[in-house]
Amino acid sequence: MNRYGRHGAWAASLSFFLIIPFFLDGSRFAYLIRLGGIAGLYMLLALGLNLVVGFVGLLDLGFMAFYAIGAYTAALLAIMKMPFWVCAAAAMVVAMAARLAVGFPALRLRGDYLAIVTLGFGEVVRLIFTNWDALTNGPKGLPRVGESIPPISLFGFTFTSNLHYYYLIAVCVLAAAWVCYRLDHSRLGRAWVAIREDEIAAELMGVDVTKQKLVAFGISALFAGLAGAIFVHWENFVTPESFTFWESALLVCAVVLGGMGSVSGVMLGAFCIVAVPEFLRDLLGKSFADARYLLFGLSLILIAIYRPQGLVPSRRRSLELHPAEPEENAPSTLFDVEGK
Repeated sequence: MNRYGRHGAWAASLSFFLIIPFFLDGSRFAYLIRLGGIAGLYMLLALGLNLVVGFVGLLDLGFMAFYAIGAYTAALLAIMKMPFWVCAAAAMVVAMAARLAVGFPALRLRGDYLAIVTLGFGEVVRLIFTNWDALTNGPKGLPRVGESIPPISLFGFTFTSNLHYYYLIAVCVLAAAWVCYRLDHSRLGRAWVAIREDEIAAELMGVDVTKQKLVAFGISALFAGLAGAIFVHWENFVTPESFTFWESALLVCAVVLGGMGSVSGVMLGAFCIVAVPEFLRDLLGKSFADARYLLFGLSLILIAIYRPQGLVPSRRRSLELHPAEPEENAPSTLFDVEGK
């Protein structure tokens, strides 16, 4: 597909997802608006995780921990009647600070060791929120009896329905996609790709590997903090059971399914992860509803075998997985070039 075709496809998809929910509101298909909003939150999280997994090439299995930190930070401030923009900013800053505190020692590890550390941190955060009754009210969640989390109010407008939150999340997802696109084509993004391709070679070329990894870690946490702040205001409730390891695994699946390093692919992957099992529930009926995740898992395995670059791969990753074949008359060695 050429450049104009891609732009046209983007414009058509954007128009569809912005206009259709307006007509669904109030109909018997209004639940699709809430499903779209949840998919949007996962897109926001997957875009953040893609900075680490897709751009830098680090396996992170505990990303939901920073989503939880952002959600609880926003919940505690909202209970104190702080405005939404204060809650969102604080959630993003606290999530980023926690991310940097973990990343500074952990990013000296590579491969599976880093994955184990992030997985362990995610479980530690969930257990802290479950057992710290004085602050988080334990497994009963926030707010406590007699407290409340008010809805979002921006510029005098109060968000009271799923449609309002759907459009708010859509704006945040589009802004996040634009930020990721700009990062991918920036000097910082090229440094991340160099680290992903060959960490030692990147360091020899002058890239400060540890610093660049920390920057990716910190920026990715901003996405998680913002998503957590929106989530807790939308649900008016937060509990540790919303941030299990299963959710972190689904996020990694979304990035791999859509295409690591691809902004549009990651968004499509998150949509498939959230929406497809729910559609299968309706298609298969109640008797086969429990099998929908089995079918979904089988489809993921098939995609991993026959399309490892993802549904919408990035051009860089496609070239890595399918290197160009040498030309027939091209010199194969240095001696051929010099004619010796």
